[in-house]
Formats: sequence, C-alpha cells, structure tokens
Amino acid sequence: MNKIFKSSIGRKVAMALSGLFLIVFLLQHFIINFTSVIDPEIFNAFSHFMGTNPLVQFILQPILIAGVLFHFIMGFVLDWQNRKARPVKYVSYKGSSNSSTVSRNMIISGIVVLSFMGLHFYDFWVPEMKYKYVDVLPENPDRYFEELVHKFEDPLRVGIYCLSFVFLALHLVHGFASSFKSLGTNNKKPEVGLGVVGKNMLRISSLRLLRTSPFVSEDINPIAQIPFLGYSINTTSLKELPDCC
Repeated sequence: MNKIFKSSIGRKVAMALSGLFLIVFLLQHFIINFTSVIDPEIFNAFSHFMGTNPLVQFILQPILIAGVLFHFIMGFVLDWQNRKARPVKYVSYKGSSNSSTVSRNMIISGIVVLSFMGLHFYDFWVPEMKYKYVDVLPENPDRYFEELVHKFEDPLRVGIYCLSFVFLALHLVHGFASSFKSLGTNNKKPEVGLGVVGKNMLRISSLRLLRTSPFVSEDINPIAQIPFLGYSINTTSLKELPDCC
C-alpha cells in the first residue's frame, strides 16, 4: 500500500477513485435535495431517514468525511509535486495550446469547493449535530424543509451558493474525465454525458435555492423557469416544453 502512494501513477489512481466515490455521493445528495423543489413532505421524509438511520450516521458519514479529506489532501499533494517537478518556469508557456482553462486551474476550483463545503457544513451539519447531541431535542420529522427555507432567507448566502455551484460544475466536468484517463480509459462519452448532467444539475440546484428562498416572491418564481431535459421546472409543476425551447 505504501508503494502505491509513493508512485505518481498510484496517487493519481487513488485521486481518481476517491473523486468518483464523491461524485456518487454528490448525485445522491442532489437527488434528495431536488425533492425540496417538488414536495416538502418528500424532502422531509428523505432528510429524516438520512438523519436518523444508524448505518448512514455512524458508518457511511465517517467514510464520506474521510473520502472528502483524502481527496482534497491528495489534490494538494499532486499539485505541489507537479510544481516541484519543474522549479524553473518555462521562458514562454502557452497553456491554452494543449489544455483548457479549467484543467489548469483545478487547484483553484478545488479550494473554492472546499471553502463552500466548510460553509455548507456550518450551515447544516453543525446545527444538526447540535440539535441531536448537544441540545438533545426530540425528533421532529417535519422540521427539515422549514430549516432549509430559513437558512436561505439571506440573498447573499444564496448568491454564494450559486457561485459555488458554478465552480463545482467546472471542477466536476474536468475531474470526471481525468478520472477515467487516470484509470486507463480515454473515452469522450462519459465526459460529454457528465457535461450535460452537470449543466442541468447546476440549473436545478440554482432553481432550488431560489425556490426555497423567502426573498423570491411567488409572483417571480413561475417566471424563473429553467429547462431541464425537455421540461420546464417551476414552483408547482413539471410542464413539458415544445421542442423549440
């Protein structure tokens, strides 16, 4: 095991596997949170199950936290080693000729995502731990959607979340493709597929924040319809759009 982490290829493979693991979690997290746009009762039911299930709380949650820490630490290590490998900079370097802007700035988008996760933990995980283990309040399966709405009363917080989603989407699109290359494949289909899914996840995530934010009035919400796989999602329904949209 020690030999694997000492080699550059081994570290990249470990980085790829941890990244794919986090993408699976992110997809599950997105699906549950998306239900807040559809029906608060469904969102409350999912949230209550995830927040009270012993398997989730005491086994999967620690594994997830360890995976997040491992992925980000390994990312910083790989970036440092890449810089260390070339102490003298190129006299003339045009990175755009053989790499994208996103790929050259993965460490920056990673730092933004890490900072966002800190905010997200502070907003939701810390209050949840305080509710259950410090204040030891009785279980209330109907509290989650109300807490979500309350958290996004501040337009500044909503803006920070939406901006963070943009950086997360950029990080995911390149990271997903790089993971497959590190594992020995170079198929463009997963990259293209994630690009489509990622863009729509970004749209719906932003819509979800607007939908659950009290500062956005009911009169404005229906206007802010966002196309998703041929559908227009508003505050009350999923309405099929014509092909032109």
